[in-house]
Amino acid sequence: MTQQQTEGGDVRLTGISKTYGSFTAVHPLDLTVPQGSFFALLGASGCGKTTTLRMIAGLEEATTGTVSLGGRDITGLPPYKRPVNTVFQSYALFPHLDVSENIAFGLRRRGIRSVSRQVGEMLDLVQLGDFARRKPHQLSGGQQQRVAVARALINHPQVLLLDEPLGALDLKLRRRMQLELKRIQTEVGITFIHVTHDQEEAMTMADTVAVMNGGRVEQLGAPADLYENPRTTFVANFLGTSNLIEGEIVSAGADVVVAAGGGKLTLPGGRCPSPVRSGGKLLVGIRPEKMSLTHTDDADRIPEGRNRVTGRITDSSFIGVSTQYVVESTAGTALQVYEQNIERDSRFQPGAEVILHWNPGHTFGLDAAQSIDAGAAGADSPEAVA
Repeated sequence: MTQQQTEGGDVRLTGISKTYGSFTAVHPLDLTVPQGSFFALLGASGCGKTTTLRMIAGLEEATTGTVSLGGRDITGLPPYKRPVNTVFQSYALFPHLDVSENIAFGLRRRGIRSVSRQVGEMLDLVQLGDFARRKPHQLSGGQQQRVAVARALINHPQVLLLDEPLGALDLKLRRRMQLELKRIQTEVGITFIHVTHDQEEAMTMADTVAVMNGGRVEQLGAPADLYENPRTTFVANFLGTSNLIEGEIVSAGADVVVAAGGGKLTLPGGRCPSPVRSGGKLLVGIRPEKMSLTHTDDADRIPEGRNRVTGRITDSSFIGVSTQYVVESTAGTALQVYEQNIERDSRFQPGAEVILHWNPGHTFGLDAAQSIDAGAAGADSPEAVA
């Protein structure tokens, strides 16, 4: 099967919310998931992502709002009447049935007797043809997960909901299964909505990611765009690590110049929050891997036009592919730098005086009114439409 996207098959949440007494788990939000996409709801525990998924499945009753699929309002339908299936972290396979019968369960429940062709197609899809007669306890965690996916897909749902399906797997297997799930989704071409707290997992598989925080969608977009252009400190720090330097805006235009750390930093005006005015405050953001370290003795080797901050190395950690340095900077904050271990400078030891420098085009700006810790940051707008 090939992926086909039509507007008529979109999942639309309109003003959807969920409260438990005085506690609001999900604030009213609007969300559109295009048909045929791999969509991820990403956030820490308690952010509302699983509750949102369960409202789509019908396992939780929405306090307000509607859920529609392909233009059809399914808000009032019980779970078994909704054209969706859910794969949970536990897999919930029947221990007394072999792989084939586990996959065929949904078809047999509907009274379909001839299931061998459809089961065979599903076994091929999840690459378990040689395991058809094995019981669940004879399979690895990754194989059990694929059986659960095949059992859900054999009923040809319009949407497959995945609730932390890889959470029980070890790191190496989890990474392999990320690629497997993406392959399966591409082959079957139906909508996958995936809930996870794992940033790498969401960014590896999803076409679109909705970052949730405090029951709201903080930011929504393609993984690369979220990483390169975070709009809040929460997103900047939840998706990887960000160095955030507070400064005062000196000039604003196509490029914005900020006074910080005893010098001036430049960044594109298009990567700053609006409005940007001279004299205002701005958080200047840069990812650790975008920065380079140069010993102060070699300052003349740094190309012109790069942003610079001086500092002193206070800590370093060798992690194989790179070394992570912590630098106490003149910007008044500790900055992290990731340097690839290609040609390590033996002078980069704690106590060394260094210059951190980077391409201004890799810099982003955030509202300085936000907390740098971003522990309780939340989106102001209830809307987030893909």
